[in-house]
Formats: sequence, structure tokens, C-alpha cells
Amino acid sequence: MGKITETVKILIIVNVIFYLGSQFLVPNAVQLFGLWFPENPNFEFWQPLTHMFMHDQGSIMHILFNMYALWAFGSPIEQMLGQKKFIFFYFSAGLGAALIHTLVGYYHYQGGYNSLLDAGYSPAEIKDVVNNAFTGIMQTGQYSYPSIAEAGQVQSMIEAFSVSAVGASGAIYGILVAFGMMFPNVELFLIFVPIPVKAKYFIPVILLIDLFSGVTGFSLFGQNIANFAHLGGALFGFIMIWYWKKNSFNNKRWY
Repeated sequence: MGKITETVKILIIVNVIFYLGSQFLVPNAVQLFGLWFPENPNFEFWQPLTHMFMHDQGSIMHILFNMYALWAFGSPIEQMLGQKKFIFFYFSAGLGAALIHTLVGYYHYQGGYNSLLDAGYSPAEIKDVVNNAFTGIMQTGQYSYPSIAEAGQVQSMIEAFSVSAVGASGAIYGILVAFGMMFPNVELFLIFVPIPVKAKYFIPVILLIDLFSGVTGFSLFGQNIANFAHLGGALFGFIMIWYWKKNSFNNKRWY
């Protein structure tokens, strides 16, 4: 970890401004700028971009971890790629995270929708089920769903529809993958691991944990984590670095 680069510094400042603004100035900031399911009435076209600058209002740890990672891993990546390419990389990884998160949301939504159809619900009744559940979540944080349908599928449908995604984590995961590809043998000293771990080992393990959590629903790091957004950012980050490495950096050595 060296000196913070210019773009990384600006990104951190903007994230902090959004966080403080959502805490003290705009109480409905998540409703406006978080990433909602496209069928949700709160969805707006700018949210795939703005959700990257929003963080959980109830906990400062979310933004602290993300900004630390942005500084620690983003600065050396910007130094290698240059400012313009790094900006393109960062936002592409974040938008890729939003895309994968939304596609997975549609998968869960369609599964619950089909389950309710099989249980005898009409499309209009299904819409009422979803809207009533969403209203309950917004008002009380709780919801109910029909017990005659496949409970797990309907629950996943409602959560996909009703819960917004916030945070820079998708773009950060793209940066982590880039770091692992560009600096595979750098040893990382982690708070929760007492020995140094090389980037080429640590980062794949983090991705496997996210994949496990996304598929099983069991999370080692708490609930309400958009695991597939993390994986989406990582995937887009990998594709970009792989392509650039193949076509642009043939005469440069990566450490």
C-alpha cells in the first residue's frame, strides 16, 4: 500500500459525500439512488450507476471496508492502468455487478412467479402478493406470503423485488481480481488471518465464499449481502484485465 492515486482519492471523497448526505440530508436517499429491481416502483434508470456510491445507512463498517479496499488495491491498479483506463475499469465492473445482480433477481422472481401460477394464482393476484409484501417490508420490515406455494421460491421472489442493492463492492471486487492478476505474488497481511497470504490464493478463496453464500443462502459475513453483485464485478474485472493483458501489455511485466 503506497500513496493514494488521484482518481481513487476522488472516488473515496464522492462515496463519503453520498454517505454523509444519506445520513443527514436526504433520508430517502436509498430509495432514490439504491439499485432496485426493474419492476419495483422505486426503480430509476440512473440507479445502476448511483448505487455504487451508496452504503448501508445503519452501519459505518460497510463504507469503511470498501473505502479501505479501494485505497489499498485501487491505487496500484490505477498506477498500472493509467487514470482513463482505471475510470473505465472501475465503472464497468460496477455496472457489470449491477447487471449480474439484476439478472439473478429476475431468475428468483420468475421462480416464485411460476410457483404461484402453479398454485392457482392469476397474474393479477401475484402482483397483489408482491406489492402487499413490498408494502409490509417498507412499513414494518416484515411480510407474509401464501403458504400453498413453494415457500422458498416465493420468499426469494419477494426479496428480489423488495430489497435494494447499495455499495461499491461490485467495483471493488473487480479491483481485487485485477490486483490478483497483476500482482499475484504480493503477500497480504489480513486482520483475520495471522499469516501473510499471497493475492493469487486469497482472492479466489473470497470469490468461492461469495459463490457458496449466493447459492446456499448461508453467509459467513452477515445477511443482506449481494453476493452475485460481488461475483458480477469480479467477472467483468477478470474479462477486462484478461483482454488488456492479452492485447495491450504484452511488452510489460506484471509482478
